[in-house]
Amino acid sequence: MRAILFGGGLALLVSLLGTRIAITQFTRLGYGQEIRDDGPTSHHTKRGTPTMGGVVIILATLIGYLGANLITQTEPSKSALLLLFLFVGMGAVGFLDDYIKIVKQRSLGLRSKAKMIGQTVIALIFGVLALSDWAKDADGDTPASEKISFLREIDWLALPMVLAVLLIWFIIVATSNGVNLTDGLDGLATGACVMVFGAYMLVNIWQNNQSCGAEVNDLCYNVRDPLDLAVVAAAITGACFGFLWWNASPAAIFMGDTGSLSLGAALAGLAILTRTELLLIILGGLFLVETLSVMLQVGYFKVTGGKRIFRMAPLHHHFEMLGWEQVTIVIRFWIITGLCVAAGLGIFYAEWVARL
Repeated sequence: MRAILFGGGLALLVSLLGTRIAITQFTRLGYGQEIRDDGPTSHHTKRGTPTMGGVVIILATLIGYLGANLITQTEPSKSALLLLFLFVGMGAVGFLDDYIKIVKQRSLGLRSKAKMIGQTVIALIFGVLALSDWAKDADGDTPASEKISFLREIDWLALPMVLAVLLIWFIIVATSNGVNLTDGLDGLATGACVMVFGAYMLVNIWQNNQSCGAEVNDLCYNVRDPLDLAVVAAAITGACFGFLWWNASPAAIFMGDTGSLSLGAALAGLAILTRTELLLIILGGLFLVETLSVMLQVGYFKVTGGKRIFRMAPLHHHFEMLGWEQVTIVIRFWIITGLCVAAGLGIFYAEWVARL
């Protein structure tokens, strides 16, 4: 449990101080954000704001996690290493996207196909390794499961290996893009991620306290390395919390795709490794709504020959176009995220109580 406190606290400090340094250095190097010409006009004042702040979130997380392991003299688990690989790997895809935007001074970085290829490669490597013999423990359990899960594994929903890997790919790509779409207002995605990662930290702590271990019963959770996953979740929570100091309105730095893709992938990874894949739909409800708003907008536009459901998608831009202040939208969307997290944790705990 000390490792969780050390990991979260160390990541918070590194992020809080490191982001200030990143703002200075990125400004000096001219790593400024490009703004969509078809976006809300209020965003044009943000052109040139330092971006790629996700680099700080990733470094702070790694330092927080590894520092906690050194302090507590704990060896990293394969589950945590796989999650960090997914986190850093997807961040690298986002970094390429951000860097191309900066170099070519345009709002479009990697082409959609190139970005999807990068996301697919990272997600498939994670999925195959998480289900492979390499990752098995002494009891023969792998970090991920071939069974679809909600609050636990659903025994009658076991998938063949290939389909299980494809499901993992879909969850990772969908969630990483969902967080990416949400990252459109100062502090919106960062604040939402603090709450959802914090929720997964609590889920992991509870799963560790109720771990099956030597005695298997209806109440226990068959999850690999829950305590070590909690340290990673705490480190990411702390890193996002420290970054939020500088990312809150008016933002002095943006996380960019480097941050949003990596954070979304890490959320998906936690859902997969904690056997709570469908619970992520509730905990990350805001990200789902933002994604659906884009899908509905695009689909309706194509079907009706140019008509729109929303004034602009994703959903937060629709409210901007209605005249809502950005801070108002962000705070209300944070409240929605808090309600989703409370509902998800309530369902998670209620299921355990129902088994007593």
